Amino acid sequence: MSRIAAKLSVSVCATAVLALTACQDQANGGGAGSRDHITVVGSSTVFPFSTIVAEQLVNATPGMKSPAIESTGTGAGMKLFCAGVGAAHPDIEDASRRMKANEYAMCKANGVDQILEIQVGLDGIAFAESQSGPKLQLTAVDLYKALAATPMGQPNTAKTWKDVNPALPAIPIQVYGPPATSGTRDALAELILARGCDSINPALAETKEKNPSGYAKACTAIREDGAYVDAGENDNLIVQKLQSNPNAIGIFGYSYLEENKDKLNGVPLNGVEPTYETIARGAYPGSRPLFLYVKKAHLTAIKGLREYLSLYAAAWEPNGPLVAKGLIASPEDVRKRSAQIVKDATVLDPAKLP
Repeated sequence: MSRIAAKLSVSVCATAVLALTACQDQANGGGAGSRDHITVVGSSTVFPFSTIVAEQLVNATPGMKSPAIESTGTGAGMKLFCAGVGAAHPDIEDASRRMKANEYAMCKANGVDQILEIQVGLDGIAFAESQSGPKLQLTAVDLYKALAATPMGQPNTAKTWKDVNPALPAIPIQVYGPPATSGTRDALAELILARGCDSINPALAETKEKNPSGYAKACTAIREDGAYVDAGENDNLIVQKLQSNPNAIGIFGYSYLEENKDKLNGVPLNGVEPTYETIARGAYPGSRPLFLYVKKAHLTAIKGLREYLSLYAAAWEPNGPLVAKGLIASPEDVRKRSAQIVKDATVLDPAKLP
């Protein structure tokens, strides 16, 4: 490489990847510090939506390399996302819950302190069974008694749904669900198990902030004796298991129920079925928002990242391709606010994180 070409290469690297601390002198090192594609980690629930937008980006942009999207689970994805700024680290975190204050602190400690928080839509934690299943109808209290490790402070000995509630059938409790690294698992704990626990033990709810570890042990820790089966981050595998075990229940994002409605039935929760309408208006107890977290420093350094986010903002509209695949559109004011965050690259205020 000539001296002029070498200087030009260094100049391009310094300009286009100024924000990326991992950028190396490509005149000397083969470009290990730069990247020519978008990288995304995180939620298995958001994964199919991010994949659809990635396909749109490639189709609309000649020569664009396909984004690398990994389904790691929200919690595991946060660790990867927060590990640093630079080409060696992901650009986007898919999340099926909000970032937590302690996760932001981890990000900031590693130099990731300019982050966009973008709500892409809504979802519901769907409880589903095979179409040939027992047609269960459950409540948050039923699920707490069935899945908590120590309901009412005692080790869980319930073997059948009838042990949990005399009105339910005497079939074994067998629930396939997400792992501890999943945002869906976090939402199961916070939206369902905690509500069931609080209904039975209102005094515990009052001590949640003073003794969070004690509250978690009593209310949201999940039993590990085989009644709850960690099915990993592969929600399609849960669908397959429900077909082979009609008496079992599966837990995943609503989009997977919608995609497999010819094979599965949604299990009503507190008398409300998981549907687009019930989740959109907040009637279904398992309703939750879905997010993207994006490093502002990467917006000008990673080719196609801004365009990818703009395509996302167009795709999450009620008549867009993401809703056709099971995403539930956010209310109009939320969609407009999220689109404005994308346009202006507005960073989140960490003081508002849970």
